[in-house]
Amino acid sequence: MLFMVIERFRDGDPVPAYRHLRDRGRSLPEGLTYVDSWIEAGCGRCFQLMECDDPRLLQQWVLQWRGCGITFEIVPVVPSKDTRDLVGPFLDEA
Repeated sequence: MLFMVIERFRDGDPVPAYRHLRDRGRSLPEGLTYVDSWIEAGCGRCFQLMECDDPRLLQQWVLQWRGCGITFEIVPVVPSKDTRDLVGPFLDEA
């Protein structure tokens, strides 16, 4: 399953999170895969796409980032192309 992880940096300050990343790496438990990430222009949020089959791995990962000034929102997502294929048969209904 894919998950969009929205990280909010306390006071818009990404430095503690980047320091943790530099010093400890992503701290991913086995079975949790980092796909890609994007940082909001104002540095207040980071959007990370993660993949795993067991959501408890996300919980384990979040706990490893305690004290870094980050709050997490985790949203299960489906790729747009997959949803487009699912919706396709309904497009011509009246």
